[in-house]
Amino acid sequence: MTLLNPYVGGMTWGWTGVRGTWTGDNAEKSMSLMKDRLGVNWTAIAFGALQDHPQATEIKFREAPTVTDDEVRFAIAYAKLLGLRVCLKPVVNCANGTWRAHINFFDKDVPCEPKWSEWFSSYTEFILHYARIAEETGCEMLCIGCEMVQTDRRETEWRELIAKVREVYSGPITYNCDKYQEDNVAWWDAVDIISSSGYYPVGRWEEQLDRIEKVVRQFGKPFFFMEAGCPSRDGSQYLPNDWGLAGAPDEDAQRQFYEEMFGSCDKRDWVGGFMLWDWPASLYEESAASQNDDYCMFGKQAERTVREYYAKKLAARN
Repeated sequence: MTLLNPYVGGMTWGWTGVRGTWTGDNAEKSMSLMKDRLGVNWTAIAFGALQDHPQATEIKFREAPTVTDDEVRFAIAYAKLLGLRVCLKPVVNCANGTWRAHINFFDKDVPCEPKWSEWFSSYTEFILHYARIAEETGCEMLCIGCEMVQTDRRETEWRELIAKVREVYSGPITYNCDKYQEDNVAWWDAVDIISSSGYYPVGRWEEQLDRIEKVVRQFGKPFFFMEAGCPSRDGSQYLPNDWGLAGAPDEDAQRQFYEEMFGSCDKRDWVGGFMLWDWPASLYEESAASQNDDYCMFGKQAERTVREYYAKKLAARN
């Protein structure tokens, strides 16, 4: 089992990547505050591109609302100016609101029906476009997919995509599988780093880490959580992946989640860090933090929890 070096004390920035929001004073202030308040050494520059619905086969990454290439390059350059390592994370979403995990097609081609081959052709064009930008700008990591549960079984297509990415991008490659799916991906050997979404409820972290550890040991790859977080909302510590959960703003719930996650992972030296979720390109006013019930911890109790934990981990690894 290989340890991840350097440790990923990171935060996801800029989601969902709405065109026109990634440059200017607000964006620079947001990223600077992320670095200063959390003490991160990594950031995932994350943005979405749209296909119309789960069975559409065209990813319209050159169109609004997706950020422009110039905006992507600006965000990478500014992160590097702040001394951060960058993982570029292009993600596909469905314009009709369906979660990307439900993108799916027949396993056997049927005439007049959309096909995996058509979708992967468009997806490959999408990922290779940003892989070239990642290479040109010196990104230290590239994430080639996020929580695409129904695609995970398409091993041949993923291996072909990864081989093509390696022709244009020389850095380490990861794939962000969804929560509970770490042991359902058969092609982890093809990537450099295993990563997943750590939205596990309080009280369940130890058993989930036991399960994930078997996968990490089987493949002998470094591992980190490419996503992990919890809304500051009553009850969210028990269902941290539900961004629509009804409840009043509750900073304690968010802090409780982070304390348990960090405490459990601290006992597992194979957990190479976190790219927490998330920090928007345009922040709310700090005075309104107590009324904000989203994942961002700017001005909330969990901000200090994250800062202190990262300071400890980064000091120990240096």
